[in-house]
Amino acid sequence: MRAIVTVIGEDHVGIIASVCSALSQQEVNVLDITQTVLGNYFTMIMLVDTEACKLPFSDLASLLENFGKERALSIHMQREDIFQAMHRI
Repeated sequence: MRAIVTVIGEDHVGIIASVCSALSQQEVNVLDITQTVLGNYFTMIMLVDTEACKLPFSDLASLLENFGKERALSIHMQREDIFQAMHRI
């Protein structure tokens, strides 16, 4: 299944590397990524494939959320189909 991961927080060195490493440890593949810095705030949106991940989706989402909290980041994961439905005009 594909999912959208959003990451927001104060900019500092290593955000992309640490989030990608956390995803990799769970066998989640990054398909596409965009990031920018707005003022002092880092923002990133990733399209990921969770097919090989052994964790249930809700557990993976919680793991990422807690991972972010430990690093003063807001990390949220949402199924791609739900994300698209919510943002369809």
